[in-house]
Amino acid sequence: MTTSAGIAYADPVKDALHRDLDSVLWVVCGGTATGGPAYAAELHPERQKTAMEGLLCAVCKAPAARDERGMLWILPLLDDATDLILEGVRTAVPPMCQSCAEKAPRLCPVLRDGHVELRVHEAEQIGVRGTLYPRPGEHGTPDPDALVLYDSRDLPFVVARQVVRELRRTTVVAFAAAVT
Repeated sequence: MTTSAGIAYADPVKDALHRDLDSVLWVVCGGTATGGPAYAAELHPERQKTAMEGLLCAVCKAPAARDERGMLWILPLLDDATDLILEGVRTAVPPMCQSCAEKAPRLCPVLRDGHVELRVHEAEQIGVRGTLYPRPGEHGTPDPDALVLYDSRDLPFVVARQVVRELRRTTVVAFAAAVT
């Protein structure tokens, strides 16, 4: 339901249980995790949130690999890699451990289309990606893929599904073209 204060689940207990420390409302996904990692375009919201908040590998939940160049991130290449700017890039992709970083580009369909390996010194949590609902009285439809920063007045009107970090002080380690 939407109120002047923001979006909320109708059940107050459910609403309270699905808010984080910043009072951001998170999407509810059911089911029990079974089996090994499923390489898909988007991670399960709870797994993504846990990995991003703890700087853990989303594949195995181990701490992200670190060395003197920074923390390891492998990001899919954008549609136009010629204009790729990696300093200050905003991403919902969690970092990786070294072991999974060696396997993931072969197993993940998104990374097989090309990827970049980065080392990152700073990765500040800046907001969430989710469904942004219009305020009461505003016309329009919900935006299912909005980036909402933590300091935005829109934050109470989003149902989050991903934590977003801004990567700074980055070093490009390698580019990989699409695997055919």
